[in-house]
Amino acid sequence: MADVVEKDTMKNYHIASEKINPEAGRYPYCIVWTPIPVLSWLLPFIGHMGICTSTGVIRDFAGPYFVSEDNMAFGRPTKYWMLDVSKVYASGSNAWDTAVHDASEEYKHRMHNLCCDNCHSHVAMALNLMRYENSTSWNMVKLCLLALIHGKHVSCAGFLKTWLPFLMLMGIILTVALALNLR
Repeated sequence: MADVVEKDTMKNYHIASEKINPEAGRYPYCIVWTPIPVLSWLLPFIGHMGICTSTGVIRDFAGPYFVSEDNMAFGRPTKYWMLDVSKVYASGSNAWDTAVHDASEEYKHRMHNLCCDNCHSHVAMALNLMRYENSTSWNMVKLCLLALIHGKHVSCAGFLKTWLPFLMLMGIILTVALALNLR
């Protein structure tokens, strides 16, 4: 029995992963991430996050009282983290899409707060509503850490857009620090 469930899970995961299409901006059953200029240059693990429907449409809490669809606030995703739809408590794409929709509708009535109620909170609410991995304790800190660990860059350009500004800034800081020490 466990083998059958595992094979079905792998089949669903494989089918969804085949539908990921960065050129078209489609990431079914994924959490997507993109850097925020200046903030991500200083702290490259902090960025803007959205959650995608079963068809790959991106929903992100982009500002006060606004949840965008397929137009992330800070540009196209540079990373994605594919989730397993079979880990949704009610199971299936309908439960996934309903949770993403309901979280988005709730966040259309909320003020955006960079530190407390933001895009990560929107994604956390969707995961809590679908009881992903039978949990209702998803939050922005947990998502930030897990997206850093499990996120895959969409391309080499996505990797560079995420990390190059930080590395350049660190290079400048080290160069200045060394120059000051040599005096």
